[in-house]
Amino acid sequence: MSEAPAAPRSASADVAHEPGIDLLLRPPVPRAGWRVLPARVAALCAVELQKLRHDRTELYTRAVQPALWLLIFGQTFSRIRAIPTGGIPYIDYLAPGIIAQSAMFIAIFYGIMIIWERDAGVLNKLLVTPTPRSALITGKAFAAGVKSLIQAVVVILIAALLGVALTWNPLKLLGVAGIVVLGSAFFSCLSMSIAGIVLSRDRLMGIGQAITMPLFFGSSALYPVAIMPGWLQVISKVNPLSYEVDALRGLLLGTPAHLALDFGVLVLAAALGITAASALLGRLAR
Repeated sequence: MSEAPAAPRSASADVAHEPGIDLLLRPPVPRAGWRVLPARVAALCAVELQKLRHDRTELYTRAVQPALWLLIFGQTFSRIRAIPTGGIPYIDYLAPGIIAQSAMFIAIFYGIMIIWERDAGVLNKLLVTPTPRSALITGKAFAAGVKSLIQAVVVILIAALLGVALTWNPLKLLGVAGIVVLGSAFFSCLSMSIAGIVLSRDRLMGIGQAITMPLFFGSSALYPVAIMPGWLQVISKVNPLSYEVDALRGLLLGTPAHLALDFGVLVLAAALGITAASALLGRLAR
């Protein structure tokens, strides 16, 4: 008697799947370790910048003030020649200071936005996610830096139209971008730290208005440190805006500057600002 035909071998459930089919059968491995923080910082920064797509009026309205500083204040004091600027026209001397000033004015009121997010319930939803608080603050800080960078481009274009002799060296312009982002990151973190203390938009607006002018006039944005009274020189040396202006002048105009010191101070200030704002963020959610 002939043997019964052998039963066909059953297909194994563990055979290799077609490329890409594994993603349907098992979830992707989540990022872990050092990859988490940069990815979430970038995502939160992108979310902040998406707001510009829906409302660009902020960019247009904020361009008015630096334009007036250059057109009126700069042109007038160029004729008076009352401020020693080391042989360069005063409007050239002023332009980097106005870039730093306009960037600071954008960033210093950034805490109002985070209080608004607290009132709208957005902040509580972000804080219950696995995203570290430092990533949330860093994302917002660098979003403020990118907004300030857009403002800086506007001021540079206005200054170029007024005949300011700025450099167009790509490496130096890249350094300018880094300086503006770092400075704005610090001032936005300062604002968010104050928001974590006062917990109120009205109080924050009052404090923001009270400190912006001393920070501006206590820096080298309008005049050299050497002609300041002694007590104001001390304030200028601990004012991060002075280091931002010094670096911008050195990069854009080629004047003597302490670029390594300026970058170091701004990096340290931004790191301390992120640390302080992250520590105080929890108070806003209570």
